[in-house]
Amino acid sequence: MPDGPGSGSGPEPGAGPRGGRSRLAALAGPLGTLAAVAAGVTLVSLRDPHEPGHYPTCPFLALTGLYCPGCGAMRMVNSLTHGDVGAAFGLNPLLFLLLPVLGYLWVSWAVRTARGEPMGSVLFRPRVVGVFLAVMMAYWVVRNLPFAHALAP
Repeated sequence: MPDGPGSGSGPEPGAGPRGGRSRLAALAGPLGTLAAVAAGVTLVSLRDPHEPGHYPTCPFLALTGLYCPGCGAMRMVNSLTHGDVGAAFGLNPLLFLLLPVLGYLWVSWAVRTARGEPMGSVLFRPRVVGVFLAVMMAYWVVRNLPFAHALAP
């Protein structure tokens, strides 16, 4: 009996993690994320968050009068898209420094997905997550202290 498609002797062409169509379908996550980020960056680039009334106020800032770790992020993105790197850094230094890390993680995700490999990496280990959360909490507290006004947006 000849081995052909549907005979149960192996994967059909285009099927499985190495197949063309399923590989493209698997890349929907990274490509969708890239499209969403590109759309958000475009919106923030065209609609200036430095001008009041274009975007809602940070709920944490509105309720407490304190800056959250994300405060200044939209203004940072707007400044970056207009080539003002110094102002971008001043608006949210932690996020600014994390941008290359986020880019690396996205590329790693896309490449591993294209190869059919799982994304499990050192990033998701409890120790790494704990360090990241500790840095984020420290940044959150310190940027609201009087001596650290340089960290405020």
